Amino acid sequence: MLEIRNVTKKYHKTLAVDNVSFMVNKGRIGILLGPNGAGKSTLIKSIAGLLKYNGEIFINGFGARTLEAKRIFSYVPELPAMYDALTIKEHLEFTIKAYGLSEDAYQYADELMEIFELSDKQDKFGNELSKGMMQKVSICCGLLIKPSVILLDEPMVGLDPKAIKTLKEKILQLKEQGTTILLSTHMLEMVAELWEDLFIMNQGNIMGTFAKENVGNKDIEQIFFDMTGGENV
Repeated sequence: MLEIRNVTKKYHKTLAVDNVSFMVNKGRIGILLGPNGAGKSTLIKSIAGLLKYNGEIFINGFGARTLEAKRIFSYVPELPAMYDALTIKEHLEFTIKAYGLSEDAYQYADELMEIFELSDKQDKFGNELSKGMMQKVSICCGLLIKPSVILLDEPMVGLDPKAIKTLKEKILQLKEQGTTILLSTHMLEMVAELWEDLFIMNQGNIMGTFAKENVGNKDIEQIFFDMTGGENV
């Protein structure tokens, strides 16, 4: 479970996130949707512990800043950063050692590289990778720890169509396994078949919260444009 309580973030005098509260329950896929500049990435980075903020964030009941929380959640950033001198395989091995994962994790790392078509490139160094390949490596590292909560910030940007399909399949698998998922995006079409809880964000505020089972036949596009008055994402 992921719970956000009254989170506010300012950059000097600019209010980027304004007293935001919402919850994504265990085994649910939450979509944080809004135009560029809405405050989505600032909120995601706050949850991930990369920014200071006012308010409270809980991951399975643990404060987001605690070691207990950090052990059970993953963050896949919008702009992946690789270590120049580590290969793809070594990035996954580094993650295994950093989290103290069991020996079984090495086999899972091989499986992830296989399904994301990285196996034949596993000896390439970080500074040799394209944006799409870096995104795949970042996703694999995030999935590798089998998190209880995972945050994905625009994870499909830069991916080829097959990788997008693979990622969507993994997200649905994680949901079935009880993982809490929060995906931040401005791309309506990418999450139309995934969403269960929708949080529409603009100008630092949550403008509306919707559960799929409560909106009848409305699709995500209709909900968004009804709420925003036709503003483009």
